[in-house]
Amino acid sequence: MNTLPETIVELARGRFPGCGNVRVERLKKGGSDRHFFRVQAGEGQSLIVVSYTGHREENRHYVDIGSFLAAAGVSVPAVYLHDADRGLIFMQDLGETDLWHWRNEPWAIRRPYYEATMEQGLLLHGPATRNLAGSNLRLEREFSEQLYLWEQNYFFEHCLGALFKADPATVQEFSALEGLANAARRLAERPRTLVHRDFQSQNVMIHLGRPYLIDFQGMRPGLPQYDLASLLYDPYTMTSPRERRELIDHYVRMAPEHGVETGADFDEVLDLCAMQRLMQALGAYGFLGLKNSRTEFLAHVTPARRSLTEVLGRVEGVAPLTNFLANLA
Repeated sequence: MNTLPETIVELARGRFPGCGNVRVERLKKGGSDRHFFRVQAGEGQSLIVVSYTGHREENRHYVDIGSFLAAAGVSVPAVYLHDADRGLIFMQDLGETDLWHWRNEPWAIRRPYYEATMEQGLLLHGPATRNLAGSNLRLEREFSEQLYLWEQNYFFEHCLGALFKADPATVQEFSALEGLANAARRLAERPRTLVHRDFQSQNVMIHLGRPYLIDFQGMRPGLPQYDLASLLYDPYTMTSPRERRELIDHYVRMAPEHGVETGADFDEVLDLCAMQRLMQALGAYGFLGLKNSRTEFLAHVTPARRSLTEVLGRVEGVAPLTNFLANLA
């Protein structure tokens, strides 16, 4: 029986006929259970191979979701081959430059990439959402009150308790804050669009000057502000309040062209979504860093905590939690 690299080489030779020397390089990427490989065969010929298991149902739907997004005009990598039996996807190699790559550049250089990325988000929130009806696309469960509460509890269990060492009584007190329940209820009552769900700098590849979205298999109905919060409060690459304001204004200004509705409470809803997203991220860092021994994720805890503290300061009914986070060493 062939090993995984041997199987990849065998299938790649079918993609690159006549190339005897096929090289496979394993790539280290993200915190998922998928494995990534770069396959090179001769000058200028390369592709990316994703190996997945059936343990997470969303991995099975990546190719269908990608085709759906491409049909709506969203820039996503082209798929060359999907071997569902082996759990292998052969796709376009977009290179190694993602939005995160530009994190230390001046704002004048970063801003066009961010604006173009937000316009990809608008294509998802507008045209792709309108195409969903009748598509038979299988998606993850939509953002609901229960899912928002799950994100909060994920934070309390794996970050506040396990990582920040808050005692159980304090965790219980904070998790029962009325402001958190109100936020989950209020967000769940709003009309949903499609959202990427993990719309952050390392899931945006910059290829030939254009942003391409990747890792979209978790796409589901939710609020567009959740995607914006994921990008604007990304702990991997921090944006300043002034930069965030400019990008929010750009999104709101471009939204009518894509049929995306904004409203007078857009910023307020964005704050609630940012609270949710940062809680989810901190919960994930605690889980991956402590339970899965992926200690590299712990480096992002401090910037995420600071952003969450800032956002909570604008949310009603959560002052005890805000003060606790603000006073952490």
